[in-house]
Amino acid sequence: MKTVFMVAEKPSLALSLAKILSNGSLNSKKGSNGACSVHEYTGTFRGQSARFKMTSVCGHVFGLDFTAKYNDWNRVDPAELFSATTEKKESTPKLRMPVFLSQEARGADYLVLWLDCDKEGENICFEVIDAVDRVMNKPQGNEQYIYRARFSAITDKDIKGAMTTLVAPNKNESLAVDARQELDLRIGCAFTRFQTKFFQGKYGNLDSSLISYGPCQTPTLGFCVDRHDQIQSFIPETYWVLQPQVTLPNGNVVTLDWERVRIFDKDVAQLFLNKVKTTNKAIVTDVSKKEKVKQRPIALNTVELMRVASATLGLSPQSAMVVAERLYTQGYISYPRTETTSYPENFDLNGTLRQQSSSPYWGKYVRDLLAQGIHKPRKGNDVGDHPPITPMRTATESELGEGWRIYEYIVKHFIGTLSPDCRYLQTTISFDIADEKFTLVGKELIAPGFTAIMTWQAIPAEESMPQIGKGDVCPIQEVKLVERQTCAPDYLTESELITLMEKHCIGTDASIPVHINNICVRNYVTVGNGRRLIPTPLGIMLVHGYQRTDAELVLPHMRAAVEKQLNLIAQGKADHQAVLLHAVTIFKLKFHYFVQQIQRVDELFEVTFTSLAETGKPLSRCGKCRRFMKFIQAKPSRLHCAQCDETYNLPQNGNIKLYKELACPLDDFELVLWTSGSKGKCYPVCPYCYNYPPFKDMRKGMACNECTHPTCTYSLSMNGVASCMECESGVLNLDQTSGPKWKLACNKCNVVIACFEDAYKVGLADSDCEKCDATMMTIDFNKLKNPLEDGQTQHTGCVFCDPILAPLTGLRHARMTARRPGGGGGRGRGRGRGRGRGRGKPPKDKMSQLAAYFV
Repeated sequence: MKTVFMVAEKPSLALSLAKILSNGSLNSKKGSNGACSVHEYTGTFRGQSARFKMTSVCGHVFGLDFTAKYNDWNRVDPAELFSATTEKKESTPKLRMPVFLSQEARGADYLVLWLDCDKEGENICFEVIDAVDRVMNKPQGNEQYIYRARFSAITDKDIKGAMTTLVAPNKNESLAVDARQELDLRIGCAFTRFQTKFFQGKYGNLDSSLISYGPCQTPTLGFCVDRHDQIQSFIPETYWVLQPQVTLPNGNVVTLDWERVRIFDKDVAQLFLNKVKTTNKAIVTDVSKKEKVKQRPIALNTVELMRVASATLGLSPQSAMVVAERLYTQGYISYPRTETTSYPENFDLNGTLRQQSSSPYWGKYVRDLLAQGIHKPRKGNDVGDHPPITPMRTATESELGEGWRIYEYIVKHFIGTLSPDCRYLQTTISFDIADEKFTLVGKELIAPGFTAIMTWQAIPAEESMPQIGKGDVCPIQEVKLVERQTCAPDYLTESELITLMEKHCIGTDASIPVHINNICVRNYVTVGNGRRLIPTPLGIMLVHGYQRTDAELVLPHMRAAVEKQLNLIAQGKADHQAVLLHAVTIFKLKFHYFVQQIQRVDELFEVTFTSLAETGKPLSRCGKCRRFMKFIQAKPSRLHCAQCDETYNLPQNGNIKLYKELACPLDDFELVLWTSGSKGKCYPVCPYCYNYPPFKDMRKGMACNECTHPTCTYSLSMNGVASCMECESGVLNLDQTSGPKWKLACNKCNVVIACFEDAYKVGLADSDCEKCDATMMTIDFNKLKNPLEDGQTQHTGCVFCDPILAPLTGLRHARMTARRPGGGGGRGRGRGRGRGRGRGKPPKDKMSQLAAYFV
């Protein structure tokens, strides 16, 4: 029996696909990597019996990065990155995805790829192929054994249909993604490293961990700053409007609109006012009635969904897409990443609509629409990628929770595309007052059409216009000359920014929300009321700096041109390497020019930001000059010695304070204490060792709990107890700062073990446990809370194996705000050694005991 190995993009999607394809008859098991399950069933493939294995990846299997020697910011000139060697690295090393895939695919005869049907999904297809091709059974001759499934919804019909129409994966689309990844890596890293080192080395209040540049991110920021500049340069002008109020035949008093609209000269406006005041009658010169149509919407694509989510639902584009992706994998909607706004000719509109006829929210409207007959959807744009976003099955608010609002909009939009247009009668009444022309416009609804379901687009309810005819006279109640001022435009909303990005080809439907999120995370913009994007001083200065040196770095047409070339690669009309070389060469020249002209950018920063020497407050002493270094709290937090003119990075996303005025025995720098939260981790850090590792088995970014100094009181050697029971390379350290609520904390992950609460003193003994090789601990208990008998207060034993100490421990996770960048040691240093002895994991029964305390 042949074996068919199938791979989806997410574990949840793999399960849904396997259930559909097996008709629910499948066996599931947990994969060896702990994250992806494997679902097995039997069936037929290409007319013969076969055994199917369905599993998944977790996004990209590999990511592009520079080789190790180029990752040291201090030793590598950023200009080298334009020609530096790159390599594919595992995206999630802990999952060991390539090993997992090759193990499961070993001996398989066919490979069927169920990755998302876009360019990124196509790229992941070839990553999977690279991982499994060498372990599969290859057919003799040129027989095809690798297939690609194309689908747009997680429904029985779509999935089973895709299984019968398998195709070959598209190498050209994958190469286009490879080219984009390499371009963004080289360009982004070169500019980002140079900018970050230059500006963070001079200014202390930038409040951003990275001064990043991105070929898409920076033009996105440019749109926001352009609007800011328009607002700042706007000079309001005063104008005057003539507003007569007249009484209509039905007794209503209304204000008429002046045909001249407004006058910017007050004296001239006063002349018209005096002229109009010569009479007290408004004569009707014309009454026109015209039926107008408000067209139903075209089919929904990704960009429109993001626009509506931001403008109407108050969700960021990225949050909206996360929700939409989840609804898709759960089978509620079709694939949410599409540029197409036109339904295919064979799309089952009636069947899709009929699924909503049982809904308690809009079921009656749907039933009425089906009975009357649906209207042919408006013709949109067919890009040829996926059908528009549509609902796939009905749901309730309680069923979807936070995903309901996105689902509700998608359903109503779909129903609206099949509904009749909205029709209304517009009445325009023209008046003459002393030879000046005025109008009154009113709207009267004839048929609500699609606005009955998309109520937010409904024609506002207005009072019907009175019966009035040409020559009728209406008395004037009052004539006012109103003074007003022109208004500056408001800051861009996310919705408006998405429109600009789409217009100028900045990003794709998948990457647009990422670029907007990036400029927020980098502190280039803040999100204000109405989800308006307000540039920060840092964002403004960066864009103005680019404009002073090389405006093309921030203008959208550069990226738009690159995107066109990438699309040609995807279509097989351009050579991957030629496009890559051309774009890299252009940006390399621009980078060199930018470096030469950086002083022009710095002139702007000098006016806006404060130098390192004038920022922060004194905290700890420098080990070189013994002067106090200043602690700079703004991102990234760091210490700066004004005397030595040197800056030392610190662990991020936590609180920093001086630690008992103790100094490192190696360099005499005073230690600081990093704390992650009220119930989190804390550990001492030597600022110099953290930046300049003292031993070969240490790397940059290691704190005292990873230092291998043999005698320092706060080193791993003196405080390491045992290997962590969760992560691969962490060591549990005794936290000497935690008493009387003592705890052990992993120096790599956020595992924390609470132990011996209220003990008077806790320390490490000079022996190891014979069962698990963990370091024995000596505890001096408080006399009032003493678990020992016979009046003893001191006990030595293993925290995992000792019958007295083991019940006094509890495993939990520290409350970390974010993973500490650059922290922790590499795999190369092994398990670590405490006090010169080896470390072993606790026995499985002890791990289970600790896991019972997990929160």
